[in-house]
Amino acid sequence: MEYMKLNNGIECPVIGIGTFMLSPQDAENSVREALKMGYRLVDTANAYVNERAVGRGIKESGVPREEVFLSTKLWPSEYENEHAVEETLERLGVDYIDLLYIHQPAGNWMAGYRQLERAYKEGKVKSIGISNFEGEYIEELKNKWEVVPQYIQVEAHPYFTQKELRQTLDQYDIRLMSWYPLGHGDKALIEEPLFKKLGEKYGKSSAQIILRWHTQMGFTVIPGSRNVNHIKDNLDILDFALTEEEMAEIAKLESNVRYYTRTDEALAGFASWRPEFEKA
Repeated sequence: MEYMKLNNGIECPVIGIGTFMLSPQDAENSVREALKMGYRLVDTANAYVNERAVGRGIKESGVPREEVFLSTKLWPSEYENEHAVEETLERLGVDYIDLLYIHQPAGNWMAGYRQLERAYKEGKVKSIGISNFEGEYIEELKNKWEVVPQYIQVEAHPYFTQKELRQTLDQYDIRLMSWYPLGHGDKALIEEPLFKKLGEKYGKSSAQIILRWHTQMGFTVIPGSRNVNHIKDNLDILDFALTEEEMAEIAKLESNVRYYTRTDEALAGFASWRPEFEKA
């Protein structure tokens, strides 16, 4: 496994298993098998409604808790719930969280960030982050934070490299964790001739080339799958490295194409919706 150092000195694996859109059963199975394969980063969220399952998967894997970098996210409906962090810990079945995000810049998101800062100072979380914060939201947060976040989780892939956002992140050594790392499965991206050519050179699939590109960009990547073979293939990217020239060729694919655009209406909905958390 390769690791990157965060701005607070903690190290995080460059690739992990994501659990977005996985049922509790699938999340439990995927996390257990991924950790057995060598993954050491697991990402979930309140809103995925599978935190209990993720916790079970970690325990069933047999991997010691201290070897697993566990990240999750507070949902906007929980930002003003003073027990949200403790309830998240309880669902996961852990004593601490390695990385805790606020999930969206919706509702009273500053109250949510203050919760993260308190939990960080109390040692309940080892690092904190912001998810889906771009433009005006990150500019506002910069003027209010007491603890600089270690991570931001946003859409990123070769068609959309978050070039403008990274200028801000680099000022504070904030790391980027990619979602939709394969362009939400867009065939146009995955079937780019350049990735096919590089795949033939290195004996890898186009998806593996793209995932390796993420890690060499300095991004952490968290592809999710319920398919054990896909999970294994996604991890099999650390035995080769793209050259500077190849990275420069991939950079030419930047086309400002996004697969998800958030609206004000969506943000309002995020603030009012509350997940029906797993009971057991």
